[in-house]
Amino acid sequence: MDVFRSSEQGMKCFARLVLVYLFSISSALGQVDSLKTIELKEIGIFGFKELPTVGTLSDRSFLMPIGGRKTEVISIVDLPANIAEKTGRQIFAQVPGAFVYDMDGAGNQVNLSLRGLDAHRSWEFNVRQNNIITNTDIYGYPASHYSTPMEAVERVELIRGTGALQYGQQFGGMLNYVLKSADTTKVFGFENMTSVGSFGLFSSFNSLGGKTGKWTYYAYYQKRISSGYRDNARSDSDAQHFSLAYAANAGLNIKAELSRSTYLYQIPGPLNDQMFKENPRQSTRFRNFYTPEIWVPAVTVDWTINPNTQLQWVSSMILGSRSSVEFPGNALAIDDIRPETNEFAPRNVAIHYYNSRTSEVRLLHQYQLGGFNNDLSASIRYFNNINDRNQRGQGSTNTLFDLSVQGDFERELSLHSQSLAFALENQIYLRDNLSISPGLRYEKGSSIMTGRIDYLEGRDVPQEIPYNFLTFGIHGQWFKENGLRVFGGVSQANRPILFQDLVPGDPFARIAENLEHSFGYNAEIGIENRKHPLLQYNLTFFRTFVGNRVGNLIDVVDGQTFVTKSNIGDSRTNGIELWLNSVLYNSHKSKFSIFNASSLMDGQYVAGSIRSGTENISIVGNSIESVPAWIVRSGLSLEIGKFKSLFQHQFVSESFADPLNTLIPSPDGALGLVPEYHVFDWNSSFTLSERYVFRLGINNLLNRQYFTKRPTMYPGAGVWPSDGRGLVVSVNFKI
Repeated sequence: MDVFRSSEQGMKCFARLVLVYLFSISSALGQVDSLKTIELKEIGIFGFKELPTVGTLSDRSFLMPIGGRKTEVISIVDLPANIAEKTGRQIFAQVPGAFVYDMDGAGNQVNLSLRGLDAHRSWEFNVRQNNIITNTDIYGYPASHYSTPMEAVERVELIRGTGALQYGQQFGGMLNYVLKSADTTKVFGFENMTSVGSFGLFSSFNSLGGKTGKWTYYAYYQKRISSGYRDNARSDSDAQHFSLAYAANAGLNIKAELSRSTYLYQIPGPLNDQMFKENPRQSTRFRNFYTPEIWVPAVTVDWTINPNTQLQWVSSMILGSRSSVEFPGNALAIDDIRPETNEFAPRNVAIHYYNSRTSEVRLLHQYQLGGFNNDLSASIRYFNNINDRNQRGQGSTNTLFDLSVQGDFERELSLHSQSLAFALENQIYLRDNLSISPGLRYEKGSSIMTGRIDYLEGRDVPQEIPYNFLTFGIHGQWFKENGLRVFGGVSQANRPILFQDLVPGDPFARIAENLEHSFGYNAEIGIENRKHPLLQYNLTFFRTFVGNRVGNLIDVVDGQTFVTKSNIGDSRTNGIELWLNSVLYNSHKSKFSIFNASSLMDGQYVAGSIRSGTENISIVGNSIESVPAWIVRSGLSLEIGKFKSLFQHQFVSESFADPLNTLIPSPDGALGLVPEYHVFDWNSSFTLSERYVFRLGINNLLNRQYFTKRPTMYPGAGVWPSDGRGLVVSVNFKI
């Protein structure tokens, strides 16, 4: 098939084909009926144009009216980035304010946050694949253990937190990975992308798909192994997906999907600051392992009831587990052979099982009012989840991955959550270029915890947590045909109490009886023009308010001191997000462009106290942890014929690791300032033909040694170095 270098050429060619087709019809009608009838086979006509790296969603997406929100669509297919290892700073380079936590360089997880929120496993987002929820447990543990291979992704769709009405209550918004699909003009098509690189990287992605009659199928298999940048940081992952769609008629489509992802990661352990300075590639553990295995079956029914009414029903499950075996402790805890036993210490084993079921029905109806087409959207979601946790089992003393346990687990708990949610939103056009969208969402449900905690000796723990959330929002926008758009809105959001917040860590820990869910709002106002011929831009002002944040306080009961899990206070993050893109030179042979995506954030605690040693200290006026004031990404893009090159720079300013804003690093590296860092990347591609594309990239070009966060939980408190300079070479082949 022909590849059109521009949309203009494509339209010209398409117009010529249409004229020929119309001429042939008129000629045939003018002939006497003495000619033989020839039945022509179905043909496909294609026109290719260059897609923007970052676009926006339409005002009607996912059968939701989303006008007045800030949205981004990242095209992955032509993205100059290290997609084999899911390098987040490259994938989300043109998303202002995107904070990427480099937990490891293996590409197993995407750790992303926006607007001063927590990036751990992207758990502040409603994470989806093909509009199917992949959060492991949206109430008890909203992290997404499922890992979509980026080679399988066509685009990433992002709705900021102000849209949290239709799809869920999350502060971060919605993050949707849209998979590639079959070429419906073929019965069979095949794609392979193979990548090799530094630190033992080998990745192979293979997919096939096609269409026959009313049936369309698509499947992929991905395998990736890596030795890791640090010592004892091996990773072995694979993922599979199969989908089968049936077009019953022009208005009804039924699609079944089954996805699976799993990986085994050898955890190298945390460092302290001195270790990091001496050798950031060293490890403090070699017997620690982590592995999740997640299955995502789903059925989607799309029904066009009439030209003005559409319905979608998605029924899905999250099935699987996550397991870990580790020698716990910080960087100062040495995992060595004990002289008294001549063996290593027994390791800690934890196994979690997930069984989550979700059914979501959404209806979009367009109606006439005041001479304009308006949009009314309603949705109902039922969620039922069982989250079983077996923790603190005494494991083996050997050095390999081994989940065997001696005796019983110290904690055997089960959290059963269920809820029913209803959302309603109306996008009303006051004029053809002016709309407002009021809406609401109501969720009601509960989580019931049962089980055994050996070290509590019968002490009561919370057994049932109710959910009763009513959230409101309103958005509006004004736009012109030349691309200028002014938008704004506010939407309430909440963060449920997590499973881990309900479980005392030791006999001297307690859970507050009046522990409440976090509740707050997102607000934004902005102006953009993505069609301007010289400079495309988006400027957004935002505020994220989180009330009733959860943390630890000191509590004295009957003369005995306890560490109590409680609501510690409120926080707010004010910020500015700026995106600029300009094509400085463009001809039919070459193109040169630049971009900048920057954010300035001021995240502070506005109320509350937190535990410090044996007392509670006020944190009013302190900075929120892991919220850098500046995140700046800039890039230079050059295209000459079939060659494309992108040079990218990222700057992230310093941030704090804890609410107390500790400046001097602690001996174990868990507390202290996270220093600012600059990182440079270079990626290029060469399109040899329609079938072959070669890619070459150098990550961290100047070999800057840095780290992005000092985590307080998994994978361990301390310093976790990001990867140094590395080379990745990829070959993409299609038939």
